[in-house]
Amino acid sequence: MEDSIAGSVLLDNFKSFGAGGFGGICAVITGQPFDYTKVLLQTNQYKSSLDCIKGTLASSGPLGFYKGVSSPLLGVTPMFAVSFWGYDVGKKLVYAFYNIDPAKSPLTIPQISAAGFFSAVPTTLIAAPFERVKVVMQTSQGKVSFMQTVSKLHKQGGLKSIFKGSTATLARDGPGSAIYFATYEYLKKELSPSSGDISIAAIMTAGGFAGVAMWTAIFPIDTIKSVQQSSESNRSVFKTASSIYSKGGIKAFFPGLGPALARSFPANAATFLGVEIARKFLDQIM
Repeated sequence: MEDSIAGSVLLDNFKSFGAGGFGGICAVITGQPFDYTKVLLQTNQYKSSLDCIKGTLASSGPLGFYKGVSSPLLGVTPMFAVSFWGYDVGKKLVYAFYNIDPAKSPLTIPQISAAGFFSAVPTTLIAAPFERVKVVMQTSQGKVSFMQTVSKLHKQGGLKSIFKGSTATLARDGPGSAIYFATYEYLKKELSPSSGDISIAAIMTAGGFAGVAMWTAIFPIDTIKSVQQSSESNRSVFKTASSIYSKGGIKAFFPGLGPALARSFPANAATFLGVEIARKFLDQIM
């Protein structure tokens, strides 16, 4: 009996992990051009989105927007896998803590938020180093490979250099994930018919707005993270934030917000659609 339960839990974890990974691939392919523009604006490479688009097209053509894509493909895929796995684990912990029967009582929004926040803890271990590499690749002059960037960062300061920005990443992703999953679950329920059938439109709309809600809330800390990870100096989150504020006030925390929000809807609509489709497929074959 215990072996059967353990096997069921392991299989469920595998499905969550696999579905999240597929959703991550969908997110990267859809959102990379927007993310590239956002990072270059955050790190003051261009003054406006239009300048960035024109400059990138002139120097590298359309494929220039996918500069540094190897890092998020390698990092975001397992990151999303771990995130959705962590979210399912978080929900199980909430069910156990409040002694809730999943078949009888759905989680409240605060409880979903708690599960979402939990998902950011294991995700940060993957997100921080891969985002550090991605930001350095995107802001470097000329073409540099993923491994060249990793080697360069390791020579500069070992693993500590590669994991630079981890605190800012957790500070961003903790509340961000809480908002992300709570918004998705709420809107998916509201947009679904009383019969319980979930349409593709409902999934994509809920996923898109979940992304918009998350990025609107966490953008300032994301700017701090990008600036900190692109810098060659070892500055704390507080010193980085102070430096940003001294240069441009509150407005300085929001460069690239337009591309980020433009990216967030299609990328996260694609993410949740990928997750739901993959999970349904895995449920059918396993």
